[in-house]
Amino acid sequence: MRLIPFALLMLCGAIQAAPEAVSLEQAGVLYEQHCQSCHGANRLGGAGPALLPESLSRIKPDEARAVIHNGRPASQMAAFGDRLNPAQIDALVSYLYQPAATPPTWSDADIRASQRILTDVDTLPNTPQHSADPLNLFVVVEAGNHHVRILDGDRFEELANFQSHFALHGGPKFSPDGRFVYFASRDGWISLYDLHNLTMIAEVRAGLNTRNLAVSNDGRWVLVGNYLPGNLVLLDARDLSLVKHIPTLGADGTQSRVSAVYTAPPRDSFVVALKDVKEAWEISYAGEPDFQPRRIVAADFLDDFSFTPDYRYLLATSRKALGGQVIDLDTGKAVTDIPLPGMPHLGSGIYWKRGGNWVFATPNVSKGLISVLDLQSWELIKEIPTEGPGFFMRSHLNSPYAWTDVFFGPNNDAVHLIDKQTLEVAHTLRPMPGKNAAHVEFTNDGRYALLSVWDTDGALIIYDARTLKEIKRIPMNKPSGKYNVGNKIEFAEGTSH
Repeated sequence: MRLIPFALLMLCGAIQAAPEAVSLEQAGVLYEQHCQSCHGANRLGGAGPALLPESLSRIKPDEARAVIHNGRPASQMAAFGDRLNPAQIDALVSYLYQPAATPPTWSDADIRASQRILTDVDTLPNTPQHSADPLNLFVVVEAGNHHVRILDGDRFEELANFQSHFALHGGPKFSPDGRFVYFASRDGWISLYDLHNLTMIAEVRAGLNTRNLAVSNDGRWVLVGNYLPGNLVLLDARDLSLVKHIPTLGADGTQSRVSAVYTAPPRDSFVVALKDVKEAWEISYAGEPDFQPRRIVAADFLDDFSFTPDYRYLLATSRKALGGQVIDLDTGKAVTDIPLPGMPHLGSGIYWKRGGNWVFATPNVSKGLISVLDLQSWELIKEIPTEGPGFFMRSHLNSPYAWTDVFFGPNNDAVHLIDKQTLEVAHTLRPMPGKNAAHVEFTNDGRYALLSVWDTDGALIIYDARTLKEIKRIPMNKPSGKYNVGNKIEFAEGTSH
């Protein structure tokens, strides 16, 4: 038997041994050495995004590991795989998903100090400086590389492409005339972009973890709802300067995060759902407002909501509710429970006329079905089975179909087209087999439907909405959503708000 020299055995052992475990304390040192200059001393962000658990909630740890190791294309995020071993990267990821030792704060002074005026809007032309129909532009959020693309909705050609802040969330919102678009990022940055001149106007950091924003129907105000710190921040829509912050305290003094905020145009008000107290708020912006909330007691904690077409009733649900509830915004009273199983995603629900009456349909993030409600009786008309849980629904006044994805599960490459009168699945499309298909939006006239394939090697696919023939395919990196200016500012039937 041949003996292997001891020194060689030791060398082989050293080669095969896994790197020693790295403590969280050591990971904190690694953060200071490699990350702090871009992401801030307290992980609050700087040139790079905030790296707090709240900000990273949509990023899985495995994806965070890959970004640290490989970097992120088309961004300032460098690759650290040649400087950090796997154990160090694992520890660093664990550190980033740990709550901060000292709860972070973001004051009015911090908000004001963060404001940046990038272009003097008064020096710009107030008419479109491009040949596209301003009401048929699409704002496309490309989540895979944190970019925004502006598309001409007639020719489906790109007019602009620019870097966004980290993880835009909640969908962009528009000024009433469609000239300006407002973005909210997961880590609190609010950006104002001029679609007439294709240029960024201003930005401000309104919080550390932002849920979404809403724009008043008179174009004067932007209201931002935050998870961290839990509050509302009111901005001047012209330049994003701070007007005031509104603490989100329940009637009993309980601090709450904000689940959602939307504008209710016929009511000249914002409607706010609170995450941690059983209240909804209505905040009027009519005339010279004082922005004092009108409290509406809810039957449960609210997670998301939608409106009836006349904006009198709020259809709301929460992750703890067995279904949902209807709230009369005129009386401030809960009217009835909604008989919905699983976890309906009411914020993506849509309504249309069926047999002369309004119906409301919502996808469900935990069950493979679409629930359809009668908006007069609040009764469940039908549960339409799908190939899996879904997230988004869209339609158009000129389309016979409601398009819904199968966002979760093994069949997430499917999109169902539901006949709005028979409430049956009329067609099922698989735009790119094996890749997640989601989020449809129509051109302003309803002639074409744009569908996203959420994949690194994904695409924006344009269909003739009548024949369902594919018209064009534009390669994109996880195009998470696309938003038609006209449909959004008209609060068009079939478009969630």
